[in-house]
Amino acid sequence: MANIISDDTIEYVGILAKLELKEEEKARAKKDMSEMLDYIDKLNELDTDGVEPMSHIFPVSNVFREDIVTNTDGSKDTLLNAPKQKDGGFMVPKTIGS
Repeated sequence: MANIISDDTIEYVGILAKLELKEEEKARAKKDMSEMLDYIDKLNELDTDGVEPMSHIFPVSNVFREDIVTNTDGSKDTLLNAPKQKDGGFMVPKTIGS
């Protein structure tokens, strides 16, 4: 089943994609789009009854590590690097006008 793509369709798609296509590029795009639609028609002929939908062809498992809870937040160690401290935080010079 040959899908026929019109020149108007190619022009419209070019406008939507903000493309300025030369005539030879339009002809190639027209051929490519027609081939894609033919392929989709071919896929639609397949019997998929009983085939479960999937997002990946291979099994996917979570590869992230488990969170490890520690007893401290590290703030005391971090504050050891502070030249000046106040109320458990870094003390810095005022940067906005008085």
